[in-house]
Amino acid sequence: MTTTNPHSQVAKNIVYNNPIATDEQSKSSSVSMAPMKLYGWVVSPWMGRVRVCLEEAGVEYEVVPMSRSGGDHRRPEHLARNPFGEIPVLEDGDLTLYQSRAIARYIFRKYKPELLGEGLKESATVDMWVEVESHQLEPVLLNIVANCIIKPYIGLDRDQAAVDESLGKLRTLLPVYEARLSACKYLAGDDVTAADLCHFGFMRYFMASEYAGVVDAYSHIKAWWDALLERPAVKKVIADMPPDFGFGSGNIP
Repeated sequence: MTTTNPHSQVAKNIVYNNPIATDEQSKSSSVSMAPMKLYGWVVSPWMGRVRVCLEEAGVEYEVVPMSRSGGDHRRPEHLARNPFGEIPVLEDGDLTLYQSRAIARYIFRKYKPELLGEGLKESATVDMWVEVESHQLEPVLLNIVANCIIKPYIGLDRDQAAVDESLGKLRTLLPVYEARLSACKYLAGDDVTAADLCHFGFMRYFMASEYAGVVDAYSHIKAWWDALLERPAVKKVIADMPPDFGFGSGNIP
C-alpha cells in the first residue's frame, strides 16, 4: 500500500489488502486477478459504507481517488460508470456497480455471505434493517451532518430549523433502535451483519457532531456503536474519515 495521503486531490490509487506472496507459486497466482476498483473520495459516508464491507470481507481492492470539488464525478469518463454522477462506483472485472448498499450486498454475496444472514428469517431481518437505515435514519442524519459539519466550512449558513426538525425525527427513531438492541447485540441477532455495517457511514459523522450526546441516553445503542468502533475494519476505514470531512485540514475531497 502506498503512503499517499488519501484525502489529497492529486492522490494516487491506493491498493488495500494486497496479499503478500511467500513463494514463487503464490507470486504467480497473486497477479492472476486484478483487484476490484472503488471510485470516489474516502471521506464520503457512502464510500465509507462500502469500504467497511470490503474490509470485513478481507478482499483486495483499489481506491481510485476522485475530487468532488474538482468536478471529477461530472466528467464523461465517470458518467460512463454511473450516469447519475454519484460515488462510490465499484468495478469488478466487467461488472460496474453503483449505489452503496447494492455494492455492499454484492461484496458479501461473493466473499462473505454469512454477513447477509444465516437462513431465510435472519437474511430477511438483515434486509429489513438495511432498508430502515436507508429510508428512516440516513435522511435524518444527512440533514444534521450537512448543516452542522459541512455548511460552516463552505460558507453557508446552518438551517437550524431543519436541524431541529431532524433531531425531532431522530428522537422518534432512537427508541425503536434501543428496543431492538436490548433484545440482541446486533440488529439482526447476536452477530454483526450487513445490517449493522451499512449504518457506519453516517453514524460516524453524526457521532462526531455536537449532537452525538443524544445517543448517550440509549445504553444499548451506545454499546452497539462502541462495539462497531472496536472492529478492525471500522478502525481502518474511520482513519480516512476525519470528523470535519477534511475541510479543517485543507484536505477537501
